[in-house]
Amino acid sequence: MTVRITVSAGGSAYDAVVGSGLLAEAAVHLLPLAAEKAFVVADHPVASRYLGPLQTGLALEPLSLQSVHLPVPTGEPAKTLAVAEALYHQLALQEAHRADVVVALGGGAVGDLAGFVAATYMRGVPFLQVPTTLTGQVDAAIGGKTAVNLPAGKNLVGAFHQPRAVLADVFTLATLPDRELRSGLAETVKYGLTLDAGLLDLLEWRADAVLARDPATLEDLVARSVRAKAALVAADERDQGPRLVLNYGHTLGHALERLDGYTGHSHGEAVALGMVFAARLSERLGLADPPLAARHQRLLATLGLPTGGPLPDVKAIMEAFRLDKKHQGTTRLVLLEDVGAPRVVDGVPEATMREVLEEMGASP
Repeated sequence: MTVRITVSAGGSAYDAVVGSGLLAEAAVHLLPLAAEKAFVVADHPVASRYLGPLQTGLALEPLSLQSVHLPVPTGEPAKTLAVAEALYHQLALQEAHRADVVVALGGGAVGDLAGFVAATYMRGVPFLQVPTTLTGQVDAAIGGKTAVNLPAGKNLVGAFHQPRAVLADVFTLATLPDRELRSGLAETVKYGLTLDAGLLDLLEWRADAVLARDPATLEDLVARSVRAKAALVAADERDQGPRLVLNYGHTLGHALERLDGYTGHSHGEAVALGMVFAARLSERLGLADPPLAARHQRLLATLGLPTGGPLPDVKAIMEAFRLDKKHQGTTRLVLLEDVGAPRVVDGVPEATMREVLEEMGASP
């Protein structure tokens, strides 16, 4: 069953469409575009599976779009200024006009990159998000955050640029490697812990169906996650207030990714560790009762995600915290008072953070 969820942001709105078999009938689910060409940004593994069906879908009436593939590296190595510059040159060489559309086909990294290029080419062109990973469908494709990385940190160069639409085809999750599926599940756990206790129940009681990739269960999982994020995007497009709670687990998560050089922990694995860290801090500071961290660890372990070390040394992690975009003279963390009760906290004592990191496997 196809589900259409409206995402309101910045005085405009667009639809996130969740269902099965959407790529080959893409034009049916999209509003008219005044474009002649669709420039599809995708790495080679994704293009080999899904570019053909998407080109077929975009060529249908009423869109009748001619598709041009713009290949990029796989994963986080695509999110650089050098790759963005190469895409600018390709768009200019192929005479892309302001009305033409950039399409992000792939995971969260491709969505971030293609969205950033669309936000900055000719001061902004339309783009579509067509996420093929669970992380992309439930998180990265929703909300208009676009960015590339710098050696100093993740997502340090970016812009807010909302897509014209999001097409989340859960059929693409059938071929997703197990590790990538688990990585995306970390983001759904985040929504369940911070925003939607019913989603947390779904994950705890239907974990077998989720891991078996039952299409109906995945459609439910993706749609609930999109609704949770869409509500916060509508309230806080620019990440200045309520939307900050979506960073639950991401302060340590981004630090670990950076310290790994984006080649160690996957995003979801790093966020899973970050959520355990946040839950243990919440208990240590007296914000939450002790069962909270245990519930985190039990569910994450069931889904095949890490809950402890080994981790990099504490000093390196603390230095990485200071480069976090949310750092404002002190490390800003999203903690929990309980499931569904997130709280943004400044000024957590460094000694307490160090203790918890060491307990989780970081070397002193």
